[in-house]
Amino acid sequence: MKKSLIALAVLAASGASFAQSSVTLYGLADVWVGSVKTETAGVSTSTTQMTSGGVSTSRWGLKGSEDLGGGLTANFLLEQGFALDSGTATAGQAFSRQSYVGFSGGFGEVKFGKVWTAYDDVSGASDGMFDSGALAPMNIVFKSTGYSGNPGNTIYYATPAMGGFGAAVSYSLDEKVAAAAAVTSLNVTYGAGPVAVQFGYQSEDITNTVALPEDQNFLRLGATYDFGMAVAKLTYGRVNNLGNATGVDTTEYQIGVDVPVSPALTVSASYAKSDDSQPAAVFEQSRKGFGIAAAYSLSKRTFLYTGYTRNNFSMPAAGDDTVSAFAVGVQHKF
Repeated sequence: MKKSLIALAVLAASGASFAQSSVTLYGLADVWVGSVKTETAGVSTSTTQMTSGGVSTSRWGLKGSEDLGGGLTANFLLEQGFALDSGTATAGQAFSRQSYVGFSGGFGEVKFGKVWTAYDDVSGASDGMFDSGALAPMNIVFKSTGYSGNPGNTIYYATPAMGGFGAAVSYSLDEKVAAAAAVTSLNVTYGAGPVAVQFGYQSEDITNTVALPEDQNFLRLGATYDFGMAVAKLTYGRVNNLGNATGVDTTEYQIGVDVPVSPALTVSASYAKSDDSQPAAVFEQSRKGFGIAAAYSLSKRTFLYTGYTRNNFSMPAAGDDTVSAFAVGVQHKF
């Protein structure tokens, strides 16, 4: 009898806890159809394709929170990326994009698990072409997009917004595993009125690998200004010891503009350039690209888009390699 009463008490307590919590299923489906043309060493190849994630990576997830009282909330999130054109999961792993549990309140928010770093929070915030994952030139020519975006074993903290300012810091443990990276990351942001500024820094230390002796460091500084008739965008990036190799550095920038033609239609354009700096007697590559895109909103959750981008890569021999793409796509959020 006593055991039954105890069991009922536990169930009642669990029921009360569930009643105070909430779980949401959410996701994003993004796919495009178009043509990609490459020219390498004078040989041209053109492919017509359907590909997932023209603007954003397709994904689905579960997120929830529980009010613990006293202004404290417990949170969790499980998120899986997938390829909409094939139906396969990203990297074949469950919840490989994000998986964390944490708390939020007047102090800000803390997360534990596999999360995007503080650097990634601001990376792309001032990019043109809607920060497209596949079509924007900066995602092809920039080296500062090659950081560890969502490493595992991460502790993350973000401050509450204060007078337009915000900040976050994250640290990912290497757990003394060979070739794993200990990742230290931070950001500082400001947004008030027509001005927004983002600064991000990330350092990646590869553990127990003699062949990769140097920390790989990433820096990005972005800014936007809303003139009303258009939004101007600027991003500066720098990478030191790219690939953890001594003295291999990159400096890059991107300028862009978003023009709201109507409440439903926005046109965006950007130009990006990236230059390598290598040790003596080593070829230093430069990359540049431009793009133009348009997005048309059908509703708050669905929009159509189209875009063209062309990118050039300098080569040791005469002539440049090029990659160009034209795409038409659709994105829906749920």
